[in-house]
Amino acid sequence: MAQLLDQYGNPIRPTQMKQEQAAPTVIGVRRPVGNHQAPGLTPPKLARILRESLDGDPERYLELAEDMEERNEHYAGVLGVRKRQVSGLEITVEAASDAADDVADADLVREVVERDDLEDELFDILDAIGKGFSATEILWDTSESQWTVDTLKWRDPRWFVFDQADKETIRLRSPAGEEDLWPGKWIVHRAKIKSGLTIRGGLARSAAWAYLFKAFTASDWGIFCEAYGQPLRLGKYGENASEVDKEVLLRAVSNIASDFAATIPESMVIEFVQATITGSIDLYERRSDWLDRQISKLVLGQTATTDAQAGGYAVGKVHDGVREDIERADARQLAATLNRDLVIPLVSLNRGRRKKYPKIRIGRPDDIDIDSLVGNVVKLVPLGLKVGMSTMRDRIGLPDPGKDEELLAPAAAPEPPPADQAKAKPPAIATQSQMGFAAHDAIDLAAASITAENWQEMTPPVVDGLSEALSQATSIEDVQAILARQVSTMGVNAFVELLARAAFSARIAGEADEALS
Repeated sequence: MAQLLDQYGNPIRPTQMKQEQAAPTVIGVRRPVGNHQAPGLTPPKLARILRESLDGDPERYLELAEDMEERNEHYAGVLGVRKRQVSGLEITVEAASDAADDVADADLVREVVERDDLEDELFDILDAIGKGFSATEILWDTSESQWTVDTLKWRDPRWFVFDQADKETIRLRSPAGEEDLWPGKWIVHRAKIKSGLTIRGGLARSAAWAYLFKAFTASDWGIFCEAYGQPLRLGKYGENASEVDKEVLLRAVSNIASDFAATIPESMVIEFVQATITGSIDLYERRSDWLDRQISKLVLGQTATTDAQAGGYAVGKVHDGVREDIERADARQLAATLNRDLVIPLVSLNRGRRKKYPKIRIGRPDDIDIDSLVGNVVKLVPLGLKVGMSTMRDRIGLPDPGKDEELLAPAAAPEPPPADQAKAKPPAIATQSQMGFAAHDAIDLAAASITAENWQEMTPPVVDGLSEALSQATSIEDVQAILARQVSTMGVNAFVELLARAAFSARIAGEADEALS
């Protein structure tokens, strides 16, 4: 048996394919729960975390990226919109050709992409948009004597590192050190947000500074509200107040802030001093909104669907969440990853290596005029145009028929009359076949007769004044009215007489098997 190879030419080992390579461990290097980097984040600490990720240890950076999605509702919201919009797009599978084997390959892939869990699995694969990459382990099912996908399992990116030599090859952390990913087991998606190293390609790296500054702004805003949100409580005691009296007064002033109640001796006084604020009190809100808008531009390519503004509804409908060019790029990258890491192993394991494999396409369906498409195919196929049946099914949205499915077929041609009826016809009338040839010749001669007439002289009564009238039309309704009026008044008598004579001559010639004179 020939050795199966993966998409990179590495040998596939069936025994490995049936195991989990990256199952989590309670202790060790693949713990389900990691540390948090957001608490106490400062500019120097953030700079160190970003530097570490470039030096081959991205764990703290990936932990921070996770914290950002949990602690910044705006970043989590827009990033979720971008991932859901792509994972929910229509998926189609195109066969490599109309050959039976290629169509069967495509059907095999369709069974996988039509699984109910696929949309959620694609959402997890698109985790690469935020973090730069995602690694999804394929858990294969061989219970029915064939290789099929049981689950596409997202694995925590903290469990992976990049090769120290090229900074691009992804390796799995293990108790024994670092190991290569098993062939035919992994979907590795890299988000091409910007050129450069994979670890620098995720949105979290650019959004981290805006996240940090907004965290500072929110903290300052909270302190401001606590300090100026309620009046200053000022307690006064007399000259003869003892230390005990002073402590009682202090407790009373403090309790007013939390319990809104206190008791003090009659000789003591508590005053409420209203704070006087100078400057703009909405500074913190405006700064937070500005930082959110920068994140919206970074993630969605626009701000109309996330930030209130004049005409926001209309502008938002145009943008529809994610800018169109960004959506197309994400969908194209995702399809390329699935074609490389899922389609090739799936088809190779079940049906052997192929020169060409089926293609997954992800995107919004094109606006196709089905009537025009079918009409053009019907006209051009008899002239020699070659059109694949599977291509036409994909274009008009029809699936391949099942094995036992009843098929539509063209209506049967009328049967020729029995032989005895044909012999009973009078000898003066030609047979059906002869009449067909005679009628055909008569039609050709009739057409030649019409073109021989001086027909150029008959056209002016028909089109006279039409061009000038149409040039003054300003709408479709004007054109329709002009044409209706022209039809009712144009002179067509000469045309009618010519066509009538030609039709009569063709009919007589066809029945009498005579040539037109």
